[in-house]
Amino acid sequence: MLSYEDIPERFNIAGHFVDRNLAEGRGERTALITNSGTTTYAQLAALVNRVGNVLRDLGVQRGQRVLIALSDGVEFVATWYAAQKIGAVTAEVYTFLPAKDYAYFLGYTAAEVVVVDTVTLDRMREAAAGAGNVRHLLVVGGGAVDLRDGEHDFATLAAHAPDTLEAASTSKVDIAIWKFTTGSTGAPKACVHPARSPILSHDWYARGVLDIRAGDVVLPVPKLFFGYARDLTALYPFGVGGAGIVFPERTTAERIFELIARHRPTILVNVPTMMSAMVSHPAAAEQDLSCLRLCTSAGEALPAELHRKWDNAFGVEVVDGIGSSEAYHIYVSNRPGEARPGSVGRVVPGYTARIVDENDADVPDGETGVLEVSGGTVALEYWQDKEKSAGTFRGEAVHTGDLFSRDPEGFFHYQGRADDLLKVSGIWVAPSEIEHCLIGHDNVLECAVVGHETAGLVRPRAYVVPRVSGSEELAGELREYVRARLSPHKCPQDVVFVTDLPRTTNGKLDRRALRALDASAR
Repeated sequence: MLSYEDIPERFNIAGHFVDRNLAEGRGERTALITNSGTTTYAQLAALVNRVGNVLRDLGVQRGQRVLIALSDGVEFVATWYAAQKIGAVTAEVYTFLPAKDYAYFLGYTAAEVVVVDTVTLDRMREAAAGAGNVRHLLVVGGGAVDLRDGEHDFATLAAHAPDTLEAASTSKVDIAIWKFTTGSTGAPKACVHPARSPILSHDWYARGVLDIRAGDVVLPVPKLFFGYARDLTALYPFGVGGAGIVFPERTTAERIFELIARHRPTILVNVPTMMSAMVSHPAAAEQDLSCLRLCTSAGEALPAELHRKWDNAFGVEVVDGIGSSEAYHIYVSNRPGEARPGSVGRVVPGYTARIVDENDADVPDGETGVLEVSGGTVALEYWQDKEKSAGTFRGEAVHTGDLFSRDPEGFFHYQGRADDLLKVSGIWVAPSEIEHCLIGHDNVLECAVVGHETAGLVRPRAYVVPRVSGSEELAGELREYVRARLSPHKCPQDVVFVTDLPRTTNGKLDRRALRALDASAR
């Protein structure tokens, strides 16, 4: 297992994950698969160099941020590695945010260059006009639009730039990556990571748990701005000469089925929301997923009932785990061949984990407390937020705020967020427990539970996306379903049927938006 001491003092992420493939004779191997064909490692390395030279010519210096607001494609991956190669800091955002959110990220990152495409250009222009501090917009597809002052066509500049570039002499402790929190409980914050984080995570999780291989082809459900997807698609495979599939369209169950049939990936990077959509799809029984050796799940808790439905529908092993931007990637995970539905698995090699009470004392196995994780991939801080950093980061430890219990065999069981708990009849209740129960009902596609206050009392209210039409009869059936399986005080006082649930850009349930919706309905 790789240790901090094993990483050379002078270390460049692009040099390790891209250029090394050429040096070791893998230049003609496929690195990326897109709608229009394949890109070899040699082709990718040349584009990385061209874009790196463009970024330097536009004035990007070591330590400055490059903000990427691109649809998934070769240009996204090449830009990310180009910034790394010149010693800049990468930060990525979702491509369908409103202008006001882009304005927040522009101000927060103070990026020297923002890389956009025709999907994000207009909203980024609007955001930049208000921010007033954006020097350059580098536009993928800029040849199709009229560019303004300070805007540059990506393809034109890259075509005229040299395809050779010496990697910056960065060190393993230099700040290299910003990973944003989801923003589900407040404005997104940047978790600041040094260059050591991705190589340690690659060794400990991608190789130590998933056994990622040169023959693996990885298909992501989330988009590349989400570090969970980017690392598993365009970083971890590159560490062993594997390949990733990238596509610009919004992800749907139909699109995932199409890409699996066309490209026959070996690993599917998934989230519970899409797993539910795939399982419930009318054409699910017709799909051939035999090419997949495993499916990862992360981003939010995977209910045991959904796990079983997936197994029954597709027979593809699910390796569920939990990680965070604060600790770079996955730190607790099931293992292939040892998955336990309802558990997120055991500690990933390289990490240590404790479950602690409010006094920071270890709690016994079987009891619930807050998960604290330690390891060499823990972020240095939340960018310029000393107060929140002090409450979360404690040396190489992250106080996650996630409630867990651990069984005697070392498997961890998610019990919800500490700040999501509801006090019902004087007893603390985790909404996730009720949600995981409800998802077992055949007519429930998705659900979420909030605390609804009536006459000063808090009672659980369930928001349900039904498989069939919602009705008073179904609502009563669901309440009886929960009452038969959980304590009476955990039964939802009422059930509200909805067509969908609010989600963050990473696909997680947006509890803040759901609580606001519930409050407005009172």
